[in-house]
Amino acid sequence: MSGEETKAEVFTITEETEVRHMSKKSCIFEKFVQPCLAELFGTSLFVFVGCASVVGNAGTVGVIQPAVAHGLALGVLIMVFGQISGGHFNPAVSLMAYLCGGMELPLLVPYIMVQMVGGMAGAGLTKAIYPDSVYAASLGGAFGVTANTQAETTLAEVIMTMFLTIVVCMGAINSKTSSPWAPFCIGLTVTANILAGATISGACMNPARAFGPAVVANHWSHHWIYWVGPICGALLTSSFIRLLFGDQKTRILLK
Repeated sequence: MSGEETKAEVFTITEETEVRHMSKKSCIFEKFVQPCLAELFGTSLFVFVGCASVVGNAGTVGVIQPAVAHGLALGVLIMVFGQISGGHFNPAVSLMAYLCGGMELPLLVPYIMVQMVGGMAGAGLTKAIYPDSVYAASLGGAFGVTANTQAETTLAEVIMTMFLTIVVCMGAINSKTSSPWAPFCIGLTVTANILAGATISGACMNPARAFGPAVVANHWSHHWIYWVGPICGALLTSSFIRLLFGDQKTRILLK
């Protein structure tokens, strides 16, 4: 009896150990690996649709096609991947989310890195499907700045990114105002910003969206604007949320 009990106990302990080991591996995958894969895949698709809409719109007047394409793609991708990674697909949004308590610090740098890679992948897919002449005519969806308008372009990117990140934070992160309509609202915000500011700065609001086509098309004219503007917009949003608009858990003053 004693030997049989010992064997049974060993088997039980081994089985429990294996279950705990598998559970730990699954937890690591779902907490770190899967969110990064979602950000990589989602950013690739978003940048592909965005760049393709710009390249396909080359030679026509108006920004309706790129505005609608960017907004619809982002809203759908947030709906699909939001429960896995938060559906950022944008380094400025990831920075704002961390500063406002919407994500953990260990994920911030990996998110930004995979978003950059996703931007290059999406831009590369765009180049692969369009003829070289059509692709080159629109710089592959990369952003260009008119001479002597760097200040205005940077300010436009700050304002539009601030608008976007406020909607993201208040609609998806802040517990007091979060809504299941957040993906729809975020997509509409991107559409509205492009309609309003595309003729000024291109309405990027996303360093990954700027970086991908800049690498593939080798177009770096005033590229710094599309990092400085969105990051400043994200920092402004974080300040407003932490000081004024956040819920009791998020605010650092007047709790």
